[in-house]
Amino acid sequence: MFNMKQPPLLQRLRAKKRSQAMIVGLTWYTEETWAQVKACATDPECFEDSFEKWKAMAVRARREFQRAGVRAIECQIVPDELSAWCVLNGQQNNATSRGEYVSEKLSASVG
Repeated sequence: MFNMKQPPLLQRLRAKKRSQAMIVGLTWYTEETWAQVKACATDPECFEDSFEKWKAMAVRARREFQRAGVRAIECQIVPDELSAWCVLNGQQNNATSRGEYVSEKLSASVG
């Protein structure tokens, strides 16, 4: 039995791009909304130490997606809308639910 390593993320994204156009939604904040969402999150440890560190990470991620040929769309988080979405869907404000929320917003905007 041999071990097959999975190709790096960028390689997989490029391969997928060749077969179809790819769009991803990026969770995006202002300094104020970042602080509000973090303050209400059940997983605040998942957030970077500061808005500036988060912004630098997010910009790098967007650039990497773009290099891979993936269209990365910033989805601004509105804390009250996220909270209402969580209540409506029986979710907590955590990384998984924030991702689902952005995915739904993206689907609604491009669909």
